[in-house]
Amino acid sequence: MKIAVILKLVPDLVEELSINPDGSSLDTTWMRMIINEFDDHALEQAILLKEKYSGSVTVISPEFDGVDDVLFTASAKGADQIIKMTGDFSNSNNHALAKAITPFIKEIQPDLILTGVQANNDLDGSLGPCLAACLEMPFAGYISGINVEDKSILVRKEYPGGVISELSIFLPCVIGIQAAETPPRYVAVSKVRQVMKTSKIDEKPISEMDQNGGVKVIRMFQPEASSHAEMINGTPEEVAERLITVFNQIGIIK
Repeated sequence: MKIAVILKLVPDLVEELSINPDGSSLDTTWMRMIINEFDDHALEQAILLKEKYSGSVTVISPEFDGVDDVLFTASAKGADQIIKMTGDFSNSNNHALAKAITPFIKEIQPDLILTGVQANNDLDGSLGPCLAACLEMPFAGYISGINVEDKSILVRKEYPGGVISELSIFLPCVIGIQAAETPPRYVAVSKVRQVMKTSKIDEKPISEMDQNGGVKVIRMFQPEASSHAEMINGTPEEVAERLITVFNQIGIIK
């Protein structure tokens, strides 16, 4: 089985984010980018399928600062081929990214394409459905388990309220992974550095990004703090008395 995995780098939300002077995008000058959490699970699920059913795993990622380390880490985990799409992705939306990835997917012709189910910088829908539409393939999202059958896969799909269903999907298809069957594996830095000496990143340039179909950001704003939390100190009786006073003030009790 040939599996392709799409990895995206997203802003690290632990860091403080700032907006460009024109107000239309984030300032990426010092912004730290990390692998999307759900994409990491998609990679793990691909490696698990390779180990269970044999085959190959190809990892594709757009060019961002730090993407080489992400790709070499994927290789250290078990990916057979790592591809970096080179070009300007600074203001790309998921519609444009899906269109840019499509030619490479058609060249590889995988049986299964895995993506993370969503990312923290999605503004125009998640990447998986956009890519499936470009490839004219079926899509299923919020998947937490995959078993390979003859010419199809059996997936576990999660719904709100703890409801789980099993779907049979013909190959080839695109799957949005919510969680791999096991947590993403850890690889030591020493192993990653060793892989850097033996593995090669295939660089694939893209043409101009087609931004049609996605949202157009006109203005971004930092959230404004309207008030701060009040820390109530004192004995239990004093705290209770203060809470009653606050509840009276906002009309919860009378």
